Amino acid sequence: MPQRYLIDPAQAQDLYLPLMAELVSVKALTPQETLYEIALPGGRDLGHRPGQFVKVSLFGVGEAPFSVSSSPTKRGSFELGIRTVGMLTEVMQRMGPGEKVGIRGPFGNGFDTGALRGKDLLIIAGGIGLVPLRSLINFVIDNRDDFGRLIICYGNRSDAELLFAEERAAWERDPSIEYHVTVDRGSSQWRGRTGVITTLLPGLKLDVDRTAACICGPPVMFRYVLLALRAKGMPEKGIFLSLERRMKCGVGKC
Repeated sequence: MPQRYLIDPAQAQDLYLPLMAELVSVKALTPQETLYEIALPGGRDLGHRPGQFVKVSLFGVGEAPFSVSSSPTKRGSFELGIRTVGMLTEVMQRMGPGEKVGIRGPFGNGFDTGALRGKDLLIIAGGIGLVPLRSLINFVIDNRDDFGRLIICYGNRSDAELLFAEERAAWERDPSIEYHVTVDRGSSQWRGRTGVITTLLPGLKLDVDRTAACICGPPVMFRYVLLALRAKGMPEKGIFLSLERRMKCGVGKC
C-alpha cells in the first residue's frame, strides 16, 4: 500500500527545524485574544490550506500549536489568532512588531477547498473556533464565484468575547453572505440574539445534498451541532469537523 502523507515529502527535512519569522503587527481582538501577523524569511508564503496549523516557538520558553487564521490568498504574511493561556502566549502578548518567533509547519489536513468548490457552505463556529474557520471564510470570499451560498453561524459565551468585529460587520453588510450570530448571555448593550449556537440552525433552509458544513468550536458543542444537522437531513459525508484536540504529530506519522 502506498504511503499517505499529509504534507509534501519533499518538505520533510523542514519538519523539525523552525524558521525564524518576524512579527509584522500585533492587534488585540479582546482582552484575552490577540491577532498576530507574521512574515516568513524572504516574504515567502506559508503555503497552507484553510484549517491547518503551525507550531510557534520562543527560545527558552517553549512551543505550541496554533491554527492559521488568514486565507492562503493573503500573500507575504499570515495571521494567527491566539488566546492568552499559559507561559508562551503570555510572553507573546508582550511582544511587538520586529520581534522574532520560530515557525514550523503548516501541519494537519485542513479543509479540501477543491472538493468544496461549487457547494453551498455552512460555517459553524463556536468561541475561538472562528479563528481557523476565518481562514476558510476569507478564502471563499476571495474566490466567491467558485462557491454557492456562504452561511456563517457564530456563537460565543458573551458579546464581549466576540472576535473580528470589523470583519463581522462587513459580513453583515455583504448581500452574498448569510451571517447569523448569537451569545449565551448578552450584556445590557447587546441587541442581538441570545442562546446557544444550535438555536441558529433550525430556521436555516438548506439544500442538504449540495451543502458542506464546516465546524469548529469547543468539544461540547460538536455533539449537539451534529444532532441538529442530522435532524435537518444532512448526510455525514457533507459534515467536516476541525478536531484540534485530537492532533498529535500533525503529519500522519503517528
